[in-house]
Amino acid sequence: MPVPIRLDGAYREQAWETLASTPFDVLVVGGGVTGAGVALDAATRGLKVALVEQRDFASGTSSRSSKLFHGGVRYLEQMNFALVREALKERELMLTRIAPHLVKPVAFLYPLQHRVWERPYVTAGLTLYDTMGGARSVPRTKQLTKGGVRRLVPGLKPSAHQGGLQYYDAQADDARHTFTVVRTAAAYGATVLSSAKVVGLNHAGERVVGARVLDVETGREVEVDASVVINCTGVWTDDIQTMAGGRGRFHVRASKGIHIVVARDRISSETGLILRTATSVLFCIPWGTHWIIGTTDTDWELSRAHPAATKADIDYLLGQINEVLLQPLTHDDIQGVYAGLRPLLAGEDEATSQLSREHAVARPQPGLISIAGGKYTTYRVMAADAVDAAREDLSPGVPDSVTEHIPLLGAEGYQALMNQLETLSRRHELPVWRLTHLLDRYGSLVTEIFALIEERPELAEPLAGAEEYLAAEMVYAATHEGALHLNDLLTRRTRISIETPDRGAQAARTTADLVADILGWDEATKAGEVEHYIRRVEAEIASQQADEDQAADALRAGATDVRTRAHG
Repeated sequence: MPVPIRLDGAYREQAWETLASTPFDVLVVGGGVTGAGVALDAATRGLKVALVEQRDFASGTSSRSSKLFHGGVRYLEQMNFALVREALKERELMLTRIAPHLVKPVAFLYPLQHRVWERPYVTAGLTLYDTMGGARSVPRTKQLTKGGVRRLVPGLKPSAHQGGLQYYDAQADDARHTFTVVRTAAAYGATVLSSAKVVGLNHAGERVVGARVLDVETGREVEVDASVVINCTGVWTDDIQTMAGGRGRFHVRASKGIHIVVARDRISSETGLILRTATSVLFCIPWGTHWIIGTTDTDWELSRAHPAATKADIDYLLGQINEVLLQPLTHDDIQGVYAGLRPLLAGEDEATSQLSREHAVARPQPGLISIAGGKYTTYRVMAADAVDAAREDLSPGVPDSVTEHIPLLGAEGYQALMNQLETLSRRHELPVWRLTHLLDRYGSLVTEIFALIEERPELAEPLAGAEEYLAAEMVYAATHEGALHLNDLLTRRTRISIETPDRGAQAARTTADLVADILGWDEATKAGEVEHYIRRVEAEIASQQADEDQAADALRAGATDVRTRAHG
C-alpha cells in the first residue's frame, strides 16, 4: 500500500518547484475525476506525471453530479448495451475492490403505472440490468405488489403506482471520491496542484511539448516540459484545443443539470425513487439525512464557471416529484441546490438529452490528447483509454493499465475497521453512527483523523453549525487534502453548503477560526474568506429566484470562487 501524501502548504511549495524543474512524461490538465483518473493511471504505469487544476479539485462537474455509480437504466431503452455493461462492471469494481469505503449500494423503487404490459417490460429490462455486469455485490431486482410499495414508500400517492420493482445501484460522494483518486495518484508519485491554471501551450514546431502554468494564488508562472499533454477539462475542452492552435477532432456541448436537497423526513420512504418524465428520468436519491432530487438536462450557453439553477429549474423538479407525493414539497423545504454542466460530445442531435454519454479520445496534434464525454461511473476506463492514446508520444514499452487492481487510499483495512466499530467507539468516545460516517468518508485513513484528535482533543467536538461533521474534519481538509479556501472546505471537502438550512453560513465562521493558522490567514484574510462565502451563498439563493440570464448574472456577481475573483 502506498504511503498517503499530505497535500499541505509544504507539499504545495515543493510541487511548484518540481513542476518548474522536472521534465514530465505526462502533464494532465483538469482536476475533475477524469483528470485525476488519468494521473493515477499514468503514475501506476511508471510514468512521471503532473496534474494541474485551475480551481479546486472536483470544482466543476465532478462535485455536482447525481452522485451515482450506475449503469444507467435509461440507456437500456436506447439499446446502448455496451455502455451499460461497461458501467456496471465499473460499479462492481468500486464496490468490491477499488473504493468500498466510498461507494455504497443504494436501492430504488421503480413504480409501475400500468397493470398489464408494464410489469413484464420493466422486469425484462431490470433482469438484464442485473446480469449484464457479470459478478455483482448488490441484491437482485425484487417484485412488489401495490401493498408492498405502500409499506416501503408510505409517502407515495396510491394513484401514482400499480405496484413496482425495487432494484439496486450504487452511490458515492463524488467530490470525496475525486479527492481520493487525486491523493492516490500523489501517493504513487504524481505531482498534483490546484489553483494552477494553464495559460498557454508550448510548441516545438507543430508538436505540443509542455505548458505555461500560472499559480492562481500568487501570480507566479512556470514553464512545464512534458512529452504529452492530456486535456481533461470537460466543458473547457474546446478552449484547450484552441489554445493549442489547432482544430479539435470533436467538440463539446454543455448540458446543465440541477439537483435540490431536502431533509430526509420530508419524504416518507425507505428507498430511493426513479420516475419517468416526458424527456428523461427523475431520481430521488437517499443522501444520509437528506434526499437529493434531480436532474434536469438543458442546453447551457452562458458562463461555464457559473452554471445557475433558476426558479424555473427548481419549479420543474418540484412539479415532477410532487406529482407522486402525498405531502408535496415546497420551496421552503429546500436546504440545498446545486447546478453542474455535463460535457457532452456534440453532433448527434440538437436535444442535449440525446447527445452521447460515451466518451471520445483524440490526438488532434502530436503531443496533445483530448478526452471528453463519458459518465462519472466510467472515469477509470476513460483514463486508461487516454493514456493508451498518449503512448504514441511516449517512449516505447509503456505498460498496460493496472488501475483495475489498485485500491484507492482508505480501501485497504476499511472492512477490518468496520468490524471493530464497537471497540473504536469505546476507544475514541464517539458514537457508532459518527464512526460509521467517518469510515464511509475516509476509510482506513480515519486513523489520520484520530491522530489529529489525540493531539488536540477539542477537535473531537461537532462542528458548530454543521454538527454531523467533526471539527477535526475541517482541520484535516486543510492539512491533508489540499483545501485552500473556505469554499473548498464547505462545498467539496464536506457537503455542508447543501446539507444545512443556512447553507453553511454559521459553519463558515467556525471553520475559518479552525483553519486560519494552518492556511496562513491573518484576521483580514479570514474575514474576507467568510464574507466571500456568505456572498456566494446569497448569490446562489438570488439566482434560484430568477430567470436564466439573471441567475447567471447573480452568480457571476457573487464571485463563486475566490480564485476567479482574484485572478480572473
